[in-house]
Amino acid sequence: MLTVKFFEFNPIIENTYILYNETGQCCIIDPGCYYEEERQILKNFIEEKNLSPIYLLNTHCHLDHVFGNKFVSETWGLPLFIHETEKKVLSFAPKSAELYGLPFDNYTDEMVFLKENDIIKIGDDELMVLFTPGHSPGSISFYNEKGGFLISGDVLFSGSIGRTDLPGGDFDTLERSIKTQLYVLPDTTKVYPGHGGGTSIGFEKRNNPFVQAD
Repeated sequence: MLTVKFFEFNPIIENTYILYNETGQCCIIDPGCYYEEERQILKNFIEEKNLSPIYLLNTHCHLDHVFGNKFVSETWGLPLFIHETEKKVLSFAPKSAELYGLPFDNYTDEMVFLKENDIIKIGDDELMVLFTPGHSPGSISFYNEKGGFLISGDVLFSGSIGRTDLPGGDFDTLERSIKTQLYVLPDTTKVYPGHGGGTSIGFEKRNNPFVQAD
């Protein structure tokens, strides 16, 4: 069974996730660690838990979710897994970061492209890739059926949704993603978003003011 650990990193207050199980294998999702202290927090947790990172995953490639990609890749020898459509977004991240006064060294090495319904195996546990564009053109979410949880990136938040005014964003596309990919999951599914606290699919279907269930 996967355990979910998250950290709030960088000035934009992004959620970085580590998913791990009893085998000691883990994946790192959206490493937003910007400062050296944050990188050490991430590294120390992994070492203290005696974990072995086997995947570096991005739900999407806006700057606050990719600050730590290069650090994670170099520390544990991992390639980056993203949706192919996010490659352009990733390449733009340093320029976007300059606008926020947050320069960083971007990841430019090997990329593995994920597709809808791909399965990521962590020991006996699985994450299914859901294609959920709208906040960004290649946003993906990761669903663990056995554990009943979803890593939603910036697609769905507690009482809110991802902004659609950034390049490549589109409200109609985001609404369709939420209704056809997320709201079809069991109501009890726990949602771990890219910012803020968690929620559930059932709660958002009943209460989200931006996207109501049909």
